[in-house]
Amino acid sequence: MTDKPRPSPQQLADSLVSVLDVEQVEEDFFRGIATPGGRGRSFGGQVIAQALMAAIRTVPGDRTNHSLHGYFMRPGDATKPVLYQVERDRDGRSFATRRVVAVQNGQPILNLAASFQVEEEGLTHQDTMPDVPAPEELKSELELAAEFKGELPEMFLSWLSVPRPVEMRHVTPRPPFTRDAAPEQSYWFRVTGGIGEDANLHRAALAYASDFGLLGTSAYAHAKAFADPDMQFASLDHALWIHGPFRADDWLLYVMDSPWSGGARGFNRGRIFTRDGRLVANVAQEGLIRQITPRD
Repeated sequence: MTDKPRPSPQQLADSLVSVLDVEQVEEDFFRGIATPGGRGRSFGGQVIAQALMAAIRTVPGDRTNHSLHGYFMRPGDATKPVLYQVERDRDGRSFATRRVVAVQNGQPILNLAASFQVEEEGLTHQDTMPDVPAPEELKSELELAAEFKGELPEMFLSWLSVPRPVEMRHVTPRPPFTRDAAPEQSYWFRVTGGIGEDANLHRAALAYASDFGLLGTSAYAHAKAFADPDMQFASLDHALWIHGPFRADDWLLYVMDSPWSGGARGFNRGRIFTRDGRLVANVAQEGLIRQITPRD
């Protein structure tokens, strides 16, 4: 038996586009497809991104999304599609607001609120991007996994082996590559192939990618990692503010930190920069980081 060939970077990017581009099934009702080849629990970033695309489909084209806030209520099933119902709360002269409920098996799994604004000029300032190595100078996680193979959990190696449409290159090692880490991390990421010129699609791709790794930041100070069998992780809520244009298929720097954890929850913040140093998004998330008894 021969191994199934890995999809090309462009095939992975095309697959992501198919996941993000929701289908209208009735007025203000949209359907997002199941994760191609998916199994188990849905990736939260995918549900957030599909909900955002559903909201975008109901908003005039002169308004772009600048913020979203979502609450995860139930785990989704990656093998099944999701229905999105959009409520058109307000269409003002400058802003529009939408609410979206994601439904699967007759039950809500996510509530999302999104705001859209007509482009305007205004006072401008931003944080400075950290001075970090360029992505071309860094190894991919697959390359790092090959170096640390004998020291990494089998679950983590299995997770890394699955082809994904978003490539990441870490600036500094993170658990489980190292257990000596502060509650902060930075990595470059991009969609593996071109996804076209639709700015809304790039926003949805950013929403999708913004969920990668963020929650784990709050466990790093405790030498814990997502793949550890004695830990349970789950996103509880997710907020994203988009400040300006970008391309999700070009390298973006994601800078994260966790100022607090307690009560089996961890709070995390993130900033996203373009290669030329523009701050294009801020992210915040609280999630479950519960210590459990490993299963036999």
